[in-house]
Amino acid sequence: MYRRLFSALLAVAALAACGPTGSRPVTAEGVRRNLYAGPGPGPPVANLRPGLAAFGHALFTAVADPGVNTVLSPLSIAHAYGMARAGADPATGGELDAVFGFPPEGPHAAFNTLSRVITTTDGAPPVPDPGARRDAQESAASPPVVRLASGIFVQDGLAVGPEFLRVLAAEYGTGARQVDFAADAAGAIDAWAEEQTAGRVKKVFDGLGPGTRLVIANALCLKADWAVPFTDPPEEAAAFTRADGRVVRTDLVRVAGEFPYASGPGWQAVELAYAGSELAMWVVLPDAGGSVGDRLAPGALTRLAGRLERTRVEVVLPRWDFSTGLDLKEPLERLGLRSSGYPGIADGLFLDRAVHKATVTVDEWGTEAAAVTGLAFPAAAPAPAEAVFRADRPFAFAIVHRPTLVPLFLGQVADPTATG
Repeated sequence: MYRRLFSALLAVAALAACGPTGSRPVTAEGVRRNLYAGPGPGPPVANLRPGLAAFGHALFTAVADPGVNTVLSPLSIAHAYGMARAGADPATGGELDAVFGFPPEGPHAAFNTLSRVITTTDGAPPVPDPGARRDAQESAASPPVVRLASGIFVQDGLAVGPEFLRVLAAEYGTGARQVDFAADAAGAIDAWAEEQTAGRVKKVFDGLGPGTRLVIANALCLKADWAVPFTDPPEEAAAFTRADGRVVRTDLVRVAGEFPYASGPGWQAVELAYAGSELAMWVVLPDAGGSVGDRLAPGALTRLAGRLERTRVEVVLPRWDFSTGLDLKEPLERLGLRSSGYPGIADGLFLDRAVHKATVTVDEWGTEAAAVTGLAFPAAAPAPAEAVFRADRPFAFAIVHRPTLVPLFLGQVADPTATG
C-alpha cells in the first residue's frame, strides 16, 4: 500500500512541476510510475552509460572550438530525446538508437531508474542567495541538490497519442500541460525552465512560431559543495595560457591534500569529490599543445577511472563561470539523426527545432550547473505537390450537383479583371 501511495505522490509531484500554474494537465489516467522494486539488478542503467558517454564525446567534438569555453549536458539532451523516442516512427527511432546508443530494450526504464538514483529533490531547486558569504572555518558543506525535470507542453486541443502518454507517466513520472502557442506558451516554458534551474537558464527558445504544437523540455540542475574546499590563499593575477598561446591573467584557487590522482603519457588528472554524495568532478589536464577533446573520449575516461589512486596533491584551478547555447539540429544531423517523424506523439507532428542551453560556475566552494534541452514540434508541412494547376489563361468552370452530376452553372473566365 505504501509503495502504491508513494508512486501516486511521485506522479502528482511530477505533474505539478511539468507546467505553469493554471495550465491543464493531459495525463494517462490510472498509470503510476514504475519503481522497479524487488530482487534483481533492475533496468539496465549500465547499458545506457556507454551510449551516453560516446554521444557526449561525439557532440562535444562536433561543436567545441578549442579556443572557446564549452559546456553541455549529454544527460539532459539524451533524456529529452529519450522521451521523444516513445513517439518516433521506425526510421527515426532507429536513428535515435544509433546516435544516442540507446539499449536494445529501449531507454525509458533506464532513464526512469537513473533519474531516481541521481535526483535529490522532487521539487524545484532553491534559488541561491547571491549576497551570501562563506567562511572556511564557519561554513559547513551543504548536501548536494540535483534536479532532473521533464516538461511537456502541448497545444490546447491537440490529441496526444495514448501510448506516448502512458510511457511518460510510467517511466518519466510526468504528463503534458496544455498551452496556447499562439499566445504566451514561450513565456510559460521559459518560466518553467527558470524555476527548474534555480534561475540559471531563463530562456529556452529565441522564439516559437504559432504553428508549434508541442514542446518536450528537460531541465537538469546541480548545486554541490566540494568535499574539500579550496581554502588555501589564492594566486592572484596568475598566468593562464590559452590554446592559441596567448596568456591571460586570472586568480587561481588552491588546496593541498589527498585526492584520487592519475597520470599517463601527455596528461594528468585529479578527482574532486562533492560532499555527501557519489558525485565527483574529474579535471583532466593535457600537456601543453595536447587535445582537450581527446581526454573526454569514452575509452580515455574509462581508463582514467581505473587508474585513479589516492595521492598527496596540490590542486590549483581557476574559477570559471560561462554558458553555452547550441542549435542541436545541424550537429545531430551530422551524427546521423536525419529523420524527424514522431507520429506516436500526435498525428502530423515532426521535430523542427532542437536547442540546448547549459551553464556552469565553479569556485573554491563547489559547483553550480544547469542545462535545458528543448524540442519543438510543429504540425507537418503539406506533402509536396504532385502536379501544378496554374490558372493563368482562360479556363472553364462548372458548378455541379455531385451525386447526379447535374450542372447548376457553367461558364468560362476569359479576363478576371473585367467586371459587369
